[in-house]
Amino acid sequence: MKTIKVRLVGSGFVTHLHLNAFRQVIGMPVEVVAVASRTPEKVREFANRNKIPKYYTDYRNLLDDKDIDVIDVCVPNILHRQVCIDSAEAGKHIICEKPLTGYFGEELQNGIERVGDIPKIEMYKMAVRNADDMMKAIERNKVKLCYAEDFIYAPPVVKAKRLLKVAGGTILELRSEESHSGSHAAYSREWRLSGGGSLLRLGSHSLGLVIHLKNFEGMIKDGKPIKVKSITADVGNLTHLPSFRDEEKKWIVDEWNDVEDWAPLFLTLEDGTKGVVFSNDITLGGIVNTLEIYSSNTAIKVDMAANDAIKAYSPSPEIFGDEYISEKIETKAGWSFPSPDEDWMRGYPQEMQDFVEAVYYDRNPVSDGELGRQVVEVTYVAYLSAEEGCRIDLDELDKRINR
Repeated sequence: MKTIKVRLVGSGFVTHLHLNAFRQVIGMPVEVVAVASRTPEKVREFANRNKIPKYYTDYRNLLDDKDIDVIDVCVPNILHRQVCIDSAEAGKHIICEKPLTGYFGEELQNGIERVGDIPKIEMYKMAVRNADDMMKAIERNKVKLCYAEDFIYAPPVVKAKRLLKVAGGTILELRSEESHSGSHAAYSREWRLSGGGSLLRLGSHSLGLVIHLKNFEGMIKDGKPIKVKSITADVGNLTHLPSFRDEEKKWIVDEWNDVEDWAPLFLTLEDGTKGVVFSNDITLGGIVNTLEIYSSNTAIKVDMAANDAIKAYSPSPEIFGDEYISEKIETKAGWSFPSPDEDWMRGYPQEMQDFVEAVYYDRNPVSDGELGRQVVEVTYVAYLSAEEGCRIDLDELDKRINR
């Protein structure tokens, strides 16, 4: 059996998730043979600790290595487009973390700090162009783009899809949320690096899930996906409120520059049904990863972060030491719910299993580049809707831009 050889680009938090998931793939041999990251000390330490034989500070090294099958892109959002295009041109299959791409003020002169103040119609056009450039490179070089939306692979979501398929009803409304107390990644504070705030960084999870489920329903019933027709959205910077600023102790991240920390998004699908997506960086008490499905003959509620298999109490946060409890909890004191396997519950091993199988058996992945492109398009229409204070119809927007 041919060994699928993978090269990681990045050495941060999500790279660890992907590496652990690759090592749980069954049925096909897969090997992570190299890693690239900008900081020499960091990439060397990552490679040595994880027993990866080769490491580099420039991702372009090894792109011409014919033994490498897959490039796994785990770098900040601003770098996704170029790394993916270069990898495609080298004939490599690609796994790209969400979001696929975005708007980062590429055409602006150096020194402009507040990219987030750029008119959102211009952001939309550039973000969609970036996504289209990536898709064209994929098609031109006949490689696969696996869009790393792990929510689609989460076991509770997969079970929900099976229930929906058997029930055969119409999905009338989908509600999904990802929220927590704020990212600690420095790049997330600025639009020029992240491409947006909570709506893009967190909401892309939930939005991808909603889009995927309606596409799934459409394929089952009519052989074609049900896509988004119109979007209404709002955004806010709640940690910029004077009353919050005056508080001495900050329990949530408050260092946002020109990106939002709160965003609701309302979708109307082509069949007239609805979707609601919430995302924010102001939620204490651990991460929120939820999905609610209301169909004509079912109601299904999914909580990918929920766990009550283990309950633990500690009078002091130091007692449990470095042992992991769950993502984004503020303290280990009091009662907590340690997660037995958080990565599995959210679909990371199942995601990489599908991606490796897609490469090995030459088939399409469940989560592909087209889903990533749809998420980018809808997200930036949502930013435009929030700026203009009205509902935006995708067909009407296309006419408006091309007049």
